[in-house]
Amino acid sequence: MLNTKYSEDIQNHIDQKTKPLGALGQLEQVAHRLALIQSQGKDQAVTIIEIRKPSLIIFAGDHGIADEGVSIAPSAVTQQMVLNFLNGGAAINCFCTVNDIDLTIVDTGILLPIDQELVDQASVQKENPTLVTQRLGRRTANFAKEAAMADEQVERGLVLGGQIVSTKVSQGSNLIMFGEMGIGNTSSASAILAALSESDVELCVGLGTGISPEQLALKTQLVSKGVARCAELPEQSDLSHKSVLTSHNLSPENLCPHKVLAEVGGFEIVQMVGAFLSAYQHKTPVLVDGFIVSVAAYVATLIEPNAREYMIFAHRSEESGHKIVLHKLNAEPLLDLGLRLGEGTGAALALPIIKASAQFYNHMASFESAGVTV
Repeated sequence: MLNTKYSEDIQNHIDQKTKPLGALGQLEQVAHRLALIQSQGKDQAVTIIEIRKPSLIIFAGDHGIADEGVSIAPSAVTQQMVLNFLNGGAAINCFCTVNDIDLTIVDTGILLPIDQELVDQASVQKENPTLVTQRLGRRTANFAKEAAMADEQVERGLVLGGQIVSTKVSQGSNLIMFGEMGIGNTSSASAILAALSESDVELCVGLGTGISPEQLALKTQLVSKGVARCAELPEQSDLSHKSVLTSHNLSPENLCPHKVLAEVGGFEIVQMVGAFLSAYQHKTPVLVDGFIVSVAAYVATLIEPNAREYMIFAHRSEESGHKIVLHKLNAEPLLDLGLRLGEGTGAALALPIIKASAQFYNHMASFESAGVTV
């Protein structure tokens, strides 16, 4: 749990800046949260917030349900977009470059693996992202017909997602962002949200990449099938996944999210859940992107509620289910730009606000130092 013993000191530090109380709105809230996180284990509240080596990790995975025509593109496009990331040609590359964000792509299980020769060719260009391969399979099964993955794949995905965050923290990063890529993954995220929040499927399912009304009706029908199967799951599972329990200090009652991930989840979503849990363990804040990443964040909070204290929400997506998950997480995003691209673009675009929050906390004069009398 986040220790709040320095909360009042941090708020006083903010309130003494040369401005009316609360005049910087959400920037003050962000600064307070970051200062509180960075004061953990210290003898006093920090007066300098550090933003070191901000890192964005894109988790890419494919989904069997894509064969049902629930997206505007086939699964092969996932590989094509991963290559686009590696070649520096996507929107997220532009935003990472302009904001000096380290970018890593993770193949969690895409239908068409990336040939190493293609990676080598892409890596010739300066500042291109690196590719990490930690595949849980070729892609998930079609969750409208059967479980998306085995329990063992969920367990391994949580561990692998956690490991990559541990690596980034050990390399000096103290602010993490997640993105995702995977044709069909809004279907998976919608199913997870509907199953775990008991929200209406129709409200959780959206247009994704811009499907037709006919595709939306089909998508809703298929997601409903997976959600209905989740409703039949037992509330508690056996303890066959003891390593997951041990690694996250969980109790048996928290296995329901694990089982829902197995039924309707995606490889990239599972690894993001593990990544959120690892960020919490490392006391590292995560700047949370849009709908799919927020659903992974929601699952992580069901497993470890205290993980929520390390999350800052970047933007409000146009995807219809995002408002539901934001409400569940009691989150007020920093931006509302009409985005619905994914890739972590909203998080990358919000980073300057994070930096501005740190800058005013660190360098804005106080009334006393500026000789301003109120």
